[in-house]
Amino acid sequence: MRNILLISAALLSTSALAQVPDGKPQPLPIPNTIPAAQDIPYPGTMRLEVDATDTQRAIYRVRQTIPVAGPGPLTLLYPEWLPGNHAPRGPINTVAGLKISAGGQAIPWRRDPADVYAFQVEVPAGVTSIDVEFQHLSPTRATEGRVTMTPVMLNAQWEKMSLYPAGYYVRNIPVEATIALPAGWSAATSLDVASQTGNRITYKPVSYETLVDSPLFAGQHFRREKLSDDVWLNIFADEAKDLEAKPEQLKAHRDLVDQAMKLYRGKHYDEYEFLLALTDQLGGIGLEHLRSSENSHPRTYFTDWDSGSAGRDLLAHEMNHSWDGKYRRPADLFTPDYRVPMRNSLLWVYEGMTQFWGNILSARSGMMPVEDVKAELARTAAYYDILPGRSWRPLVDTTNDPIINSRRPQAYGSWQRSEDYYSEGMLIWLDVDSIIRERTNGKKSIDDFARAFFGINPDQEGQLTYSFDDVVQGLNAVTPYDWATYLNQRVNQTGKAPLDWIQRGGYRLAYVEEAPAYFKSREKDREVTDLTYTIGLSLNNTGTVTGVAWDSPLFNEGVTAGTEIVAVNGKAYSGDALKDAIKAAKGTNQPITLLTKKGDLYRTINLNYHEGLRYPVLEKVGKGRSSLDDLLKPLK
Repeated sequence: MRNILLISAALLSTSALAQVPDGKPQPLPIPNTIPAAQDIPYPGTMRLEVDATDTQRAIYRVRQTIPVAGPGPLTLLYPEWLPGNHAPRGPINTVAGLKISAGGQAIPWRRDPADVYAFQVEVPAGVTSIDVEFQHLSPTRATEGRVTMTPVMLNAQWEKMSLYPAGYYVRNIPVEATIALPAGWSAATSLDVASQTGNRITYKPVSYETLVDSPLFAGQHFRREKLSDDVWLNIFADEAKDLEAKPEQLKAHRDLVDQAMKLYRGKHYDEYEFLLALTDQLGGIGLEHLRSSENSHPRTYFTDWDSGSAGRDLLAHEMNHSWDGKYRRPADLFTPDYRVPMRNSLLWVYEGMTQFWGNILSARSGMMPVEDVKAELARTAAYYDILPGRSWRPLVDTTNDPIINSRRPQAYGSWQRSEDYYSEGMLIWLDVDSIIRERTNGKKSIDDFARAFFGINPDQEGQLTYSFDDVVQGLNAVTPYDWATYLNQRVNQTGKAPLDWIQRGGYRLAYVEEAPAYFKSREKDREVTDLTYTIGLSLNNTGTVTGVAWDSPLFNEGVTAGTEIVAVNGKAYSGDALKDAIKAAKGTNQPITLLTKKGDLYRTINLNYHEGLRYPVLEKVGKGRSSLDDLLKPLK
C-alpha cells in the first residue's frame, strides 16, 4: 500500500509540474469571497455598545449585536477607507480580543487571507443575530498613533470601535449606539439622545454612514456655548481653568457662523456641533463632518488669544466642509462602503477651496486679524513661487499623497511635494476670485459661485456629488470664461504657481527683514525657526533641521533633515543666534560658520549668505480700490 501511495503522489507531483511552464512557479489566484456592496435594505438594526469607562488604561470595550439574513457565510468588515482621511487609515491594529458568538455558543472566525480588514464567519442554522465582542485599544503615546482617551477626556470615533456586514451600502445599515462614560463626565455629539440612565447614553438609531459621521467628545471639564439658533460650541479641556473665554473671543466664534451663513444662505444640517478639545494630552485633530467637526487646540487657545492667531483658521476650515466635502462631494470620493478605495482627483476643490474659505471666513469674522490672514496668503504665495517640485510634479498628482505618504515626514519636501492641493489649491481660488471680480467690474465674486454651487438645496442632508465639468459649468454660470482650460493648466500641468491674483488684487509680493507678527506666532505655534525664504531651512526648537530646500546653499553643502546645528559662529545654537548671525553677515564677505552633527559625524560648514533675513509680505500698490481687500471684508 505504501508503494502505491508513493507512486500516486509522484504522478500527482509530475502532473502539477507539467502545468508549470519550464518548471517555474505561477501565482495562486486570489479568491474574492467578499460580497460587493449593494443598494438594498439591511435586515434589521445593529446594536453597538461601547464601554469607555477605563480611561486610566485607555481601553474601549465593545459589544455588538448584528442581525443576519440566515445561515451561511458572512463577512464582517472593519472600516478601512475613512471619510475625511482620503486614504486607508482604519487602525485595524487596535482591535484585540475578538470573539463572535450566537446564543452563547462561540462561532469561529477567520481573517480573510487577502483583505486583513475582513473577518469571515459561518452563521449556523437557526441563528437570527450574532454577538461580537472586542476591545479597541487607544494608543497611549503619540508614537503608537493618535491618542483618543486620557484620564480626563476622550474622542470616540464609532468607526474605530465597530464592525459592519459586507454586501450593503453603509447608508442602508441601521445602528443604535450606546456609550458608557465615567461618572460625572459630559458628552457632545451631533447624534440625538434617545435615553440616558446615569452615565449610560443611548442614541436614536441612524444609518451606519451617519454614525461614522457623528463622533463624540466627552470629558470632565466641559463648557457649551450657543453660537446661533442651531450651532453650538462644545469645549472640553485638560483643566477647568482652560475653559475661561472672554466675551469678545466667543463673539468671534458667533461671527464665524454668521459669516458662513451669509456666504452660503443655506445649510445642510438641522444642528451643528463644534467639538473642540483644549488639550496637551489628547491627540491633535481637525476632521470634518456634515453636522459636526472634531477639532483640537493647545490648552492656551483662549488664554494666549492675544499673542498670535496662527492656527485659528481651523474651526472655519472644518465647518466649511459641511458644505464643501460632506454635502457636495467629488464623485470619485463617494463610495458605498469603507472598503471601496477613494479617488482624490478633486481634492483641490474639496480641500483647496476649504483652505481658501478657512482663511477668508477667519478674516471676515475676526477669528484672525485681517493683517494676519494677508500674512498667511503672502507666506503661501512665496512658498509656491520658489517651490522647485512644481517643475516636475503637477498639483493633481499631490492628491495621491494621503495614500502614498500617509503624512509621514519627507526628506526633501520642496522637491517631492506633499499634500499641496490644500495650499496651492487655495491660490487657485484666490486667482479665480480675482478673475471674476475683474471680468464683472466687481459686481460678482467667488461668493456667487460658492452660494450657487455649495448652498444649493438648503436643508437637504446626505450627499450631492460633482465632477470637474460641474465645477467648470458652475464658474461659467457666474461669468463666462475658458475655465476648463484655466483649471486644466493650473491643476494638471506643471509650471508657475497661480499668483496673478496678487497684482489683480492691488498688491505685490515683497520681502522684509523683520518677521510679521503672524509669522512669529506661526513659529511659536509650530515650535520651529522658519528660515525657508532666507536660506531654505527650517529647524525645530532644539536646532534639528526639519526641512531643507532642494538646491539651496545648505542642500548643496550636504545638510539634510535630521542634521543638528550645534553652534553658530562658535556659540551654542539657538534660533535667535542663527538669525543674529544672518543679520550680521548681510552686506559683508564673511561666511556664517555652522557646526553641524549628524549621527556621530561633526562638520563645520561655512555658509556664504549675505542677503539678510527675508520674510514675505503683501504690499499695497497705490491707494485705489483693492479687490483683495474687498474679498476679506465681512458680508453685510
